[in-house]
Order: sequence, then structure tokens, then C-alpha cells
Amino acid sequence: MCGIAGIVSSDLTERIDAGLVHRMCQAIVHRGPDDEGILAKRNTGLGMRRLSIIDLAGGHQPISNEDGSIWIVFNGEIYNFPELRPQLEAAGHRFSTNTDTEVIVHLYEDMGAACVEKLRGMFAFALYDERRQKLLLARDRLGKKPLHYAHRDGQLLFASEIKSILAVRPELAEVNPDALLEYLHFGYVLDPATAFTNIHKLPGGHLLEFENDQVRIRKYWDVPEYSTYEPQSEEECLEELERRLAEAVKIRLISDVPLGALLSGGTDSSTVVALMARSSSRPVKTFSIGFKHADFNEAQYARMVADRFGTDHHELILDPEVVSTVEQLTSSLEEPFADSSMLPTYYICCLARKHVTVALSGDGGDEMFAGYERYGIQQRRQVFARMPAWAAKFYRERIFPRVPRSTYGRRFSYNVSLPWRERYVDEMSFLPAYEREMPLLSDDFRASVRDHDPQARMLASLDGRSGLDPLSQLLYLDTKTYLLGDILTKVDRMSMATSLEVRVPLLDHELVEWAAALSPKWKMRGGQQKYILRKLAEHVGVPLEVLNRPKQGFALPLVDWMRHELKDLIQTVLLEPRTLQRGYFNPAAVRYILDQHFRGRRNQSGAIWRLLIFELWHRNFLERVGRGEPALQASGQMASLGGGTP
Repeated sequence: MCGIAGIVSSDLTERIDAGLVHRMCQAIVHRGPDDEGILAKRNTGLGMRRLSIIDLAGGHQPISNEDGSIWIVFNGEIYNFPELRPQLEAAGHRFSTNTDTEVIVHLYEDMGAACVEKLRGMFAFALYDERRQKLLLARDRLGKKPLHYAHRDGQLLFASEIKSILAVRPELAEVNPDALLEYLHFGYVLDPATAFTNIHKLPGGHLLEFENDQVRIRKYWDVPEYSTYEPQSEEECLEELERRLAEAVKIRLISDVPLGALLSGGTDSSTVVALMARSSSRPVKTFSIGFKHADFNEAQYARMVADRFGTDHHELILDPEVVSTVEQLTSSLEEPFADSSMLPTYYICCLARKHVTVALSGDGGDEMFAGYERYGIQQRRQVFARMPAWAAKFYRERIFPRVPRSTYGRRFSYNVSLPWRERYVDEMSFLPAYEREMPLLSDDFRASVRDHDPQARMLASLDGRSGLDPLSQLLYLDTKTYLLGDILTKVDRMSMATSLEVRVPLLDHELVEWAAALSPKWKMRGGQQKYILRKLAEHVGVPLEVLNRPKQGFALPLVDWMRHELKDLIQTVLLEPRTLQRGYFNPAAVRYILDQHFRGRRNQSGAIWRLLIFELWHRNFLERVGRGEPALQASGQMASLGGGTP
């Protein structure tokens, strides 16, 4: 696991200064604290920061082919490299290291850009072919590892994090208002956009080729067709799922450094731990956190799983210093990011990093096997599809505006009047419901984004998939948007802030392809979500108390914090003149939201959190960049967690 960065110029006479590449690498030291490698060769500069996982002594990057005409910097893990290497050696290739990185170089020699189709793992890499004067960027199929780029003045700049690009080209910190609108809708920015107009994300499953000052991007993988496979029996389905997930777990146990698992006590992580215990010759190291607030302390469920599988369990009950952690993390976030579960994710990564360098997690099970409650909610709301379209439109346009804001069920009535796809996206969107109550956006900001429709852009991800059954459409949509932009982004940023590598076996692409092909009845049946995955969890011995508890996710006492620890910060930050004068929001609407929450009239914690993170991102990241200062790095030091009971 590493961080990568670099610059390639289309002007073959230009010389890229190694100092510039070093500056880009220094911005991402947290991603790779063990080593730095730089290649500055004529018009090309490649750099990396290394977190040593495999071939600790010999894995220094950049790595080249035999004659030094092809160079690569790589972030990630290729789990099938032990199978690929003998094939390449048989074809005449000579290896100088024992790394998975070098496999990519020799595959490229044989296959060109199509080499990515042979790779099984998580990755983002930059490969420069000196003979063809071509740069190849690639990102893994599901987008587990990030990769950003900017094409400017004949140069292609790339990096694992935006801050590396801004470290050498601060003028690119031009805020993208359309992206900020997407954040206010969904809590994150949809790929391929970023919060900056001239910096872009390479989407998962895509390649970028830079040649003759031209950027060409193409898709090399997508989730295959849904609902094409119908097992003959539950036993057949269960056996195949167990075989595939057990293999996905086993190949992710390859490591030359200590390895463990993040254990939340939910179905997904518990199943992963059960399969790890089966494949490991020694007790699996597991890590969980809880909060002193009793309603949000799920540590007991993780403890049950640890006891059942005899793990070497580490637990921390937190009473964290929330204010300092929030300010610290918003200093390192390059885009506003509203998923409050980034806090417990960060805390558990801090705990795990004290003991291991690599950890497996249970992320991805909800998107693959229909685990979110919203799938069931939308299924039940399908009854409203019987409403004539003309009547629904009449209600939204003529009746709804006359319904008093205080009327119970007002938001619900608007939502169910929408066509079902729009209803689903509206349910996930924060901003529209508030705009329908009292305009939250300022007139100026609304005018600047009037031609951008974030909900339509999200739904555009379904192009070509509209013939699927409704559940499969929602699973595909979430895989291409929420999983990529929220879940995987959160896991990568919070784990890398602590220099911890996280591997996600439930998102092994071969398992994803198989799960997508399953008919919907194996994912949701009789109102039970994740039907076949829960059956597997039970089969491998996950305690029934864990499986039958209400789904909570990585919950935290946000409402309580906002009325106590965070209250002063919220009121100070959101009501300060410089906040209200930025020009994004209607000050009266901001005061209305705060007043409703603090007087107990309505729980507005989600809205307040989104506004708070937005403003703190401006102050702690964007303003520092604007002043030419380096953005602060999140630290893995446990001091930021406050009081805790190990």
C-alpha cells in the first residue's frame, strides 16, 4: 500500500524537477511512511510513498522492466501475483524483486493496457512507456484505491490525493460549485468530479492514456448483468457463496507484516472473521470500538464474535475528544465529506494500527446482497406507483406548496408522489427536502448551479440498466455511486490517515460478478435483507444474537454530541459572520435549522453535521491551500481519541 504522484509533460524537451515530485510525495507521507522513491527522467517524474507490506527489503519503487524503458508507481495489492509471476517467467521475463508491482510491468510488456484485465486486487497505478512516450493510469474495478489527475499546460499531473497536485499547482484550487451542490445533496461528490473544477477522479474500472498531449479515458470493466443465475437449491447457492468468499478472504491474508480484522459485530465483518479464523494457523487479531453512551455501544456483539472464534481481541470504549478530532480530520479532507461514520472508522483504524499494518473489513456486503433498510422501504413504497402520473404531478405542483410546513408527513407525501427511481434518489438527498421547506441556498449560489441537477446525474449511472428488476437497479446504482463515493472513500481516507491498509474481501471482483448474477430472491426474501449472506453467517457459526439484532451500522451518538460537546463549536462556526457571508446559504434558513434542533422541535443533526463539515472544510483545508500553506495531515496518534478503556 502506497501513495503515488507524478507529472508527465507532452513537451519532450521539458525536464521535470525531482524536487517537484518530492513535494507532491511529502503531501501524502501518511499513506506511505516507510519509504520514498522518485524517478525524474527528462519529461517524466514519478513518485511514491511506501507502506511496506510485501517484499519488505526489495520492494522499492519506482520499478522498471528489464531494459528500463517502462516504469511504474503502484498503490494497492495484487492478490493473484503468485499465479501470474510463473507464467511471465515462462514467457521469458526476468524479475528483480518479489513484489506484486513488478508483475504489472511485465504484463504490460505482453498485453499493453489490457494487462489490467488480468489483475485481481485493489490498485491505482501510473505506468510510463518511454518508447511510446505514453502514460497509462489505471484504477481497480470497484474504485477501492483513489486516483486523481489534472491536465494543464501540456502536463498531466496525477496523485492518490488532491493535496499532492495542489502542493505544486495551488492555482488549481478553483472551487467547483456543481460539485459542492452534489455534496449538499448526497454528502459526497460523484465521480469523476472533485471539489475543484480542473482536478478529476479517474472512475473505478477505467483507464487513462496520456499521449501527444491528449487524454483518452475508457472503461475496461463494469458490474456484469444482474439476475442471470438461478441456483437449483439453497444448498447449492450457500456452498458456492461459501467457497467464493472463503477464497477471497484467504488470498487477502498474504502479507509480510502483522494482519488483523476490523470487527464491528455486524453480519459482514463477523462472517469475514469466521472465515479468517478457519484459514489462519494462529488466533486472528480483531479490533472493535464502543462508546460510553450506552445506546451506541455495540462492542458486546463484537466480543461475542471474538469469543466464538477465539480471536486475539482488542477493544476500546471511547469517550473521545470530538471537537479536536473533527477539526483534525477536516484539515486533511480534500473535499467536504458528510458521512459521520468516518469518526468511528478513524478511531478503529487508530486502534488497529497500534498492533497491525493490514486489516480486513466487511465493507461491501450491503451493496452486493441488499443490506440497507432503504431497499425494503422502497419495495414497500412501490404501492404508490399506482397513483396516476398526472395526479402525482398535480399534487407536487399545486397542493404540496399549500401544505403547512409543520404538517406531519409532509416530506413523506412529496417523496411518494415521485416516480420510483426519483423517489429513491430523493430519499437519499439532503438538500431538496430543506429547499422545499425554506430555501437553504442563497440566491447567488442557486443561480451559479441552476443548470446542474445532481439527482439526474446520479440517475444517469443507470443508463443501460433500466430493464433490470427494481432491486437490481438500486444495487447497481449504489455500487456505482454510494459505495464508490462514500463507503470506499471513507475507508481509504481514514485508514490511510493512520497508515493502515484495509482489504475488503466482499468486494473481490469475481465474487461481485457472481453476486450480481444471483436473482433478487437470494438477496431479499420475505422482507429479510442479505438473505443468503445471513444464511452463510449462521452456517459458519456467527452467534444468532449478532445476526438477529437490529441493523445499526457504524452508529455514533451524534445527536447527543451536538447538544453537548459539539454545541459551542456548531453555534460559533455556523453563525459567525464569515460563515454566513460566504454566499452559499440563506442565513435565516441556517438559524432556523439550529433553532429547531437546540429547542428540541426536530432532530436536525444530519443537516447540522453537513453544514458544519462544509464550513470546517473551507477553513481547515481550503483556506490553508489558498494561503499557500500545506494542508494538515491527519495523525494516527491515539491522543486524539480522548479517554478510553482498552
